[in-house]
Amino acid sequence: MLRRGFTEIDTSSTIVDAPDVINTKYVNDPIHGYIKLNKHMLEFIDTPQFQRLRNLKQIGSGYHVFPGGSHNRFEHCIGTSFLANEVVRGLSLRQPELAIDERDIRCVTLAGLCHDLGHGPYSHMFDNEFIPRARPGIEWSHEMGSEMMLDYAIDENNIDIEDDDVKFIKSLIQGTNMPVCDEKMFLFDIVANKRNGVDVDKFDYIQRDCYNVGVKSSYDFSRLMLNSRIIDNEVCYDHKEAYNLTEMFHTRYSLHKRVYRHRAAKAIEFMMVDAMLIADPVLQISQAVTDPSQYQHLTDDVVRDIERSKDPELEAARALINRIHKRDIYKFVDEFILPPELASIANNHVINEAEIVGHRSTNDDFVERDVLVEFCCVHYGMHKDNPVDHINFYSKHSVDEKFPIASEFISLCVPQKYEECIVRIFTRTESKRSQIQRAARKLIEKLNSNTVACSPGSFPPSITPNRGFTLPEDVSLEIAKRRRLEFR
Repeated sequence: MLRRGFTEIDTSSTIVDAPDVINTKYVNDPIHGYIKLNKHMLEFIDTPQFQRLRNLKQIGSGYHVFPGGSHNRFEHCIGTSFLANEVVRGLSLRQPELAIDERDIRCVTLAGLCHDLGHGPYSHMFDNEFIPRARPGIEWSHEMGSEMMLDYAIDENNIDIEDDDVKFIKSLIQGTNMPVCDEKMFLFDIVANKRNGVDVDKFDYIQRDCYNVGVKSSYDFSRLMLNSRIIDNEVCYDHKEAYNLTEMFHTRYSLHKRVYRHRAAKAIEFMMVDAMLIADPVLQISQAVTDPSQYQHLTDDVVRDIERSKDPELEAARALINRIHKRDIYKFVDEFILPPELASIANNHVINEAEIVGHRSTNDDFVERDVLVEFCCVHYGMHKDNPVDHINFYSKHSVDEKFPIASEFISLCVPQKYEECIVRIFTRTESKRSQIQRAARKLIEKLNSNTVACSPGSFPPSITPNRGFTLPEDVSLEIAKRRRLEFR
């Protein structure tokens, strides 16, 4: 049964001779309004494996920075299933020649519903940061976790579903550009679009995250859904939606830049990972990824488990979580935007904790443990490519012919680059910030000099520090001054 966060209307007591009404419920969602949940959806929703998603924050550690971002994977999955159903039913009504049947609609809807079943604590932090460090030899992703939990939910709850349907749902969750025997290939564009990234997962999380964190969004996904049609087994859009699609990808970029990769959220994420790595030998957190019965109970509450524990081996982990509560978090030190020409050269083999320590001054006393280096690339969804270049369009004058639209025909103000690679430096020890920044900038100067030496007679690009991030010479005096002001 659905509980918190939604208004439930139970129609089972009315019109007893209408099976569809008996097996249907409605929930009121702040993004999409009333959402119809049919029998097949409820079979999965009303399981412990799906209800687990109530305890997984959609934006992970970002909730510590954006208080409105308290929404969970639970409502996102329901919203994604609703949009998946709307899209496939709309295509069926507008293009009956596609021969979309009830199985297609059911499987696409369930793929949208179950696509995030495998997310771990604090969402992408778990599979991108924690698992690679806790179990470096294992190949694992939340999509693989979703397949595992889908199988487990079916087995544990005796859900009556054909094996071929389960296989189809898993393929829809993973997404593919390769032909799948006996399946309509355009259906794989709906939930996880590997062709160009335009899918209902993105429609929902962009709108939902913007709504909850207070970021304004100007693109309209409902227009995209209404103005889509299938041409040559591919979802295409009315040519008038080209700028709307550009805005969608820009909004995605903006959310990554401003919300998902916020500096304070990243500092807290580093602390969460440190705490979970300390706790892992005791709580066996990382072992759960191969055991669905354990994974079912692995949620954001793992932090509470660490806090509640009296085990002396978890004392350091408890101290880190207590620091987060007191807002005594790891500190941002510096950030460098890498010129595209240097992005492949200035990598983690060249800029890392050990190299920064190697550029200490004589009186500096920080060590490698004090330094944290993060490389991240923020893009429109397809790294260096403009994803709109991978979308095909149609015109009302020729609805069965598809064609691309180059960016210069959309607007002369669209970006010329679609990806930026950034190296960011943090510290676990606030008093060492100035020392670490000086050493990091020495390292960058050396890298710039080496680039010039390798390109005689030319003017190669260089990595330039941002003056706005320059720290005072003695940051410890600033800390002491701030503490005196707080005391008064």
